[in-house]
Amino acid sequence: MDAASITPLLDPAGWALLAGLPPYDETQALALGSALRQQGLDADLVSAALTQSRLRAKARPKFGEWADDMLFTPEGLEQATRLTVAARHAHRFASSGATHVADLGCGIGADSIALAGLGLRVLAVEKDPVTATIAGVNLRQLPEARVVNADAFEVDLTGVDAVWADPARRTSAGRRLHNLEDYSPTVDELFALRTRIPRLGLKLGPGLAHRDIPTDAFAQWVSVGGDVIEANLWFGDLAPEGPGRSSLVINREGLATVLSTPGDPSGPVELADVGNLRTYLYEPDGAVLRAGLVNRVADQLGGHLLDPTIAYVTSDRLAATPLATAFRVIDSMPFSLKRLKSALRERNIGTLEIKKRGSALDPAKLRPQLALKGSQSATIVLTRLAGQQQVLLVERVNPAPHPEES
Repeated sequence: MDAASITPLLDPAGWALLAGLPPYDETQALALGSALRQQGLDADLVSAALTQSRLRAKARPKFGEWADDMLFTPEGLEQATRLTVAARHAHRFASSGATHVADLGCGIGADSIALAGLGLRVLAVEKDPVTATIAGVNLRQLPEARVVNADAFEVDLTGVDAVWADPARRTSAGRRLHNLEDYSPTVDELFALRTRIPRLGLKLGPGLAHRDIPTDAFAQWVSVGGDVIEANLWFGDLAPEGPGRSSLVINREGLATVLSTPGDPSGPVELADVGNLRTYLYEPDGAVLRAGLVNRVADQLGGHLLDPTIAYVTSDRLAATPLATAFRVIDSMPFSLKRLKSALRERNIGTLEIKKRGSALDPAKLRPQLALKGSQSATIVLTRLAGQQQVLLVERVNPAPHPEES
């Protein structure tokens, strides 16, 4: 997004137009734009206002009512921290005793909003000039925050006693970067900051490999509503837990459950026992899987793995846990397209959820081959048992979860 997409909205008339637009409706946007231009409004202003109206509507799941008073870029919105998660970041900084936080790579300002909202002084640094302008707009009502358009390592950090950094993990063309050394700034540059400012927190992608984590870090993978959204590394007083790995699982109602294991976060993952299929199948949350804590969930459930390389837990006990989704096993069979089609036809299945772990089968290719025509719904799991491709016919069970911390 270029400056021309934002500048028309920065004067009072432009802001008033944006504030006065009706709730965004994709089916009415073209007609609304035409009507506004017929009223004599500048075409660039109308385009900018409608773009922001669309982005605000898209932002509400992340920002709630705050979205209606913010500006966005498409990339900034996609990469921005949800306010519920940003609030947890900010609480960790406040609890550490920090008073002045540098938010390096602040983007549109989500984490800075949360930090300043707790009364912390914030130096919000953003390299991209348009995004920095938007961050300034979004932080305008928080005098504790100051936005600087600069490279993260060109800013004077004198007086700063904590750093939060979100390095760029995409190219200018939008391609996702997987090598930590390709991030901007690189993680090694950011790790070096803790020699000067020990309170350091990093927001990284959820694919972070354990081997890349410094031994003094507390690493936490975060999921919201079943989607793993980020991995955080915490150092110094920001990590009162000490070194280790953790999952933070936040459900759709905002209830959070933390599961942690102390020790070297780059060390080997402790594996759960392996055994036969039992009455129930559990699919651990992705954050638990990324953190290497499936064994802890298996212990809590009195269960074991189906295969040492596949993160499905099975148990004869049905237990409420927010850390995994529970299924009752109805049937199990070696994979055979003919046998699977027959089993689904006998049960009058027309709507099928296909889950897979440890299977080479492609659900997108399998689905049309099943020729489903029934009126009932079902779930199958494509996996591996004793080295053989297996199909499990399962049904979801929903014991009410309760948040817990361990």
